[in-house]
Amino acid sequence: MRKCIRCGTAMVEDCELVIWGFGSEYIQIKYDKKKRAFSGDLGTPKAAVCPNCGEVSIYIENTSKLKEQCK
Repeated sequence: MRKCIRCGTAMVEDCELVIWGFGSEYIQIKYDKKKRAFSGDLGTPKAAVCPNCGEVSIYIENTSKLKEQCK
């Protein structure tokens, strides 16, 4: 369970991110510590929303790929 960083309320998790106006509704988070142009896909980002204050948190569920790249 994620808690809101603003007010401490339990957040609604597993929300999808939709990007409008870019010709695609797909978004990825990538990381490359050497800052190359094309790095590995870390996964599809999800969002959590606070039902109390509206704070939005973006996260990836599986952090194992990120941990591997940060070594």
